[in-house]
Amino acid sequence: MTADKSKMTLWTRYFDSKLSRSEGRRVSKEASIPSPSLDSIVWAAREVGLSKMKRDVEASHPSRPHSKEGRLILSTKEAISVTQADSKEGVMKSIGLRLRHQYIEAKNDENPKQKQQKKGDKQVRSQRKSFKGKNSSQRKKRFGRK
Repeated sequence: MTADKSKMTLWTRYFDSKLSRSEGRRVSKEASIPSPSLDSIVWAAREVGLSKMKRDVEASHPSRPHSKEGRLILSTKEAISVTQADSKEGVMKSIGLRLRHQYIEAKNDENPKQKQQKKGDKQVRSQRKSFKGKNSSQRKKRFGRK
């Protein structure tokens, strides 16, 4: 939290859907995404209509000094007027909803590419290699057994 009331600080962890509220998430699951980057939060803030912002990439939250997660510093007056919210929670929710919308669009765009697989690729896609037709000594050497 900044001492200056004219500034608002948003940490990336506030929008992480992998975390519980007690671990640092401050928006609902519907307004969060897994492992958000600072750039994606900046993009969502710009889409909402915010222009006065400052990125601090190397910043670490006071309760998590070991992780350099980054933060976004906004003008409180502009953020509340642009998003038409009552508080910081409303600003975070509007940014989070835009972030989630963008995440779902990106996820839907890449899914059709993954579904197109050829029928003959089953053997290539299998994780285990078949040892049929090979003698057992090759199998033992391959897995480090004597």
